[in-house]
Amino acid sequence: MPDTTFFDPSHYVLIIKCPDTRGIVAAVSGYLNDNDISIVESNQFNDAQGGNMFYVRVVFKQAGPRMPPMEILREGFKPIAHRFAMDWEIHNLSVKPRIVIAVSKFGHCLYELLHRWRAGLLPADIAAVVSNHEDMRSFVEWNGLPYIHLPITKDTKAEQEAAFLKILEDQKADLLVLARYMQILSDDFSARVAGRCINIHHSFLPSFKGAKPYHQAHQRGVKIIGATAHYVTEDLDEGPIIEQDVQRVNHGHTPEQLVAIGQDIEARVLARAVTWHVERRVIINGGKTVVFS
Repeated sequence: MPDTTFFDPSHYVLIIKCPDTRGIVAAVSGYLNDNDISIVESNQFNDAQGGNMFYVRVVFKQAGPRMPPMEILREGFKPIAHRFAMDWEIHNLSVKPRIVIAVSKFGHCLYELLHRWRAGLLPADIAAVVSNHEDMRSFVEWNGLPYIHLPITKDTKAEQEAAFLKILEDQKADLLVLARYMQILSDDFSARVAGRCINIHHSFLPSFKGAKPYHQAHQRGVKIIGATAHYVTEDLDEGPIIEQDVQRVNHGHTPEQLVAIGQDIEARVLARAVTWHVERRVIINGGKTVVFS
């Protein structure tokens, strides 16, 4: 499990995805050393089963006066990136990603996210909360955040989603978090937010679809319940998985107790996934993810 104790806003992070070959780590570390940079943390992964791709996350900091401004550092890295056919990014961790949260009537995931944000455990700026209902307005505004009501009907779905996308653009949102936002996104909307939208669902899917999945699970006598946080794609609930968790239950639990247990799992799984995303610990690997500790 990723350890967020390593997160420091004074640091920088380099993310790399490229075909694996000799010399990548040496070239990267040599370049950083030549620019008065000290490596704080380094993680690598070779996906031998997935096309022999190589994934790298390097956290670094200034070690001397010769470290150049970030624009020059990025420009100087381009020849190395070209040599190894890298997809790459360098981020300043003091620049917090901007998040928009979407919620409907269930507040447990929203509560956990705002608690971690207020406690300084979620290194991001929450720009706004969007909802198709009014239920969460007082709680959100009590936390000093804008609450945007976007009601939706079957006949107004296209207009509502267009307004939603406009909000994301106006807020310069880096990430959309669906904190039990109980609407199925259109293919067009999903494509527009691909790679920057995280959803949470109970792990009973696809076994227990539709209304009251915990009640369905109770009727089937399940022994484990859980939740999954994943990136949104056009394939409903089948995007790359970021985090999952489970808890054992037994015949003595009522449907209402299963709901409570399930909501607790959902809240913490979504919060972990969002935190790892904004800390630049997640790299999408086709239909999967690489999550670095």
